[in-house]
Amino acid sequence: MAVVEGTIAFENLDTHEMYQGQSTGKYSVVISLDDTTADQLAGMGVKLREYEGTKQRKFSTKYDVPVMDAEGQPFAGRIGRGSKVRLLWAEGQPHPVHGTSTYLNKIKVLEVAEQAEGEDF
Repeated sequence: MAVVEGTIAFENLDTHEMYQGQSTGKYSVVISLDDTTADQLAGMGVKLREYEGTKQRKFSTKYDVPVMDAEGQPFAGRIGRGSKVRLLWAEGQPHPVHGTSTYLNKIKVLEVAEQAEGEDF
C-alpha cells in the first residue's frame, strides 16, 4: 500500500460514477498532484492526465471508502473540490497500454476547501 497527497478535483464517494449514462460500479476520486508527487507516481508506471497544466490521477474502488478527518475520526459531509486529502491506495498489476492501476482504500481529509456560493445546490 502507498500514500499520496493532493487536492480533490472530482469525487464520487456517495454514488457510483457514471460513464456514458451507465454506472461503472465504482466509487472514485480524481486528485490534482504537485510535480514531485506526479513524478513519483509516473516512476511507478502510473499514467497521469493533465488538466490546465496540473497533473491529475483517478483512484477508484468497488467498495465503500472510509473517509476520516485530520484527527482520524469519521468525516461527516461532502469533500469539496479543492480540499486537501491524503489517500491510502494499492498498486494493481501493470498494463502495457493503461499503466498501473490505482485502487483506493481510505481517505483522510486534511483541509476542507471553502465552497463558492451556489456551487452545491
